[in-house]
Amino acid sequence: MSLPLLPTSLVGSYAQPEWLIDRAKLAGRFPPRTRQKELWRIPEGELLEEAWDDATIYAIHEQERAGLDIITDGEMRRESYSNRFATALNGVDMDNHGTALDRSGEPVPVPRVTGEISRRHAVQVRDVEFMKQHTDKAIKITVPGPFTMSQQAQDDYYNDPEALAVAYARAVRDEIIDLFAAGADVVQLDEPYMQARPDKAREYGLKALEAALEGVEGTTALHICFGYAHLIHERPEGYSFLPELASSAVKQISIETAQSNLDTKVLESLPGKTIILGVLDLSTHAVEEPETVAARIRKALPHISADKVIVAPDCGLKYLPREVAFGKMKAMAEGAKIVRAELG
Repeated sequence: MSLPLLPTSLVGSYAQPEWLIDRAKLAGRFPPRTRQKELWRIPEGELLEEAWDDATIYAIHEQERAGLDIITDGEMRRESYSNRFATALNGVDMDNHGTALDRSGEPVPVPRVTGEISRRHAVQVRDVEFMKQHTDKAIKITVPGPFTMSQQAQDDYYNDPEALAVAYARAVRDEIIDLFAAGADVVQLDEPYMQARPDKAREYGLKALEAALEGVEGTTALHICFGYAHLIHERPEGYSFLPELASSAVKQISIETAQSNLDTKVLESLPGKTIILGVLDLSTHAVEEPETVAARIRKALPHISADKVIVAPDCGLKYLPREVAFGKMKAMAEGAKIVRAELG
């Protein structure tokens, strides 16, 4: 599908409507690793499925209204970026949760692995099919990465961190293949824990990523980040794990530059990769001026060719008020237009 220079896209999530989910409860806790169905305002069943569909149509419409070029489903059906997929697998005990440390060091309930992990059924194929029914634009779908899921679980079966991560990777690979077959243009793996736990990521996270992409044909992306700005307020000056991805099979790498004021020279360490460039600061509800977005895009261009840049927020817009999320998204699209015109 043809895209303009400096195409725009969300990282994944958009602000869910208040009528769908209890946003105050959602914002008052760490992203859930287990299912937390009490967050939904509509009881589980056909009405909730219909509500998810309606909210997804809304998210698609808002992205198109803002002028985005690559559309996601806004992750309207998810309590968090990871738990919907991670809890739909064989080998996971959902009645007796385990405990693991969140990236902030706090203990949180997590899925407990009690048997061999495998995919019970396709989890997000209908999500892709539904998007294709409601937009003619390029579409991206996100899945949690295998390394991150392995860090968000209590392993009572494999007793081997690498074996656990690779087992998750096989389930992710099966899903990715089906998502491309259903018509996804881009499938993105979310791997925030590669940044949070870089030593383990070097030890076996890259091996898990390789296993997740084995035999996969299609445009894959990987999102690595410092955590939701709503929850993780302090930003380091640079990534503790990024150049390591240069030799990986992923085609696109999503990074954040706005809130951290990242030195974009680091992009030179990822030759050949398309960069999903985070240019919206999600730590504030202030809506950027388009020129502010344009300046953040320009900052990257000495270090990467413009035809290798996709313009995006730093991270997901999940925790922002809806009007703020839309305003930032629109400013992002307008800022990209400014730089696109300058480049001719």
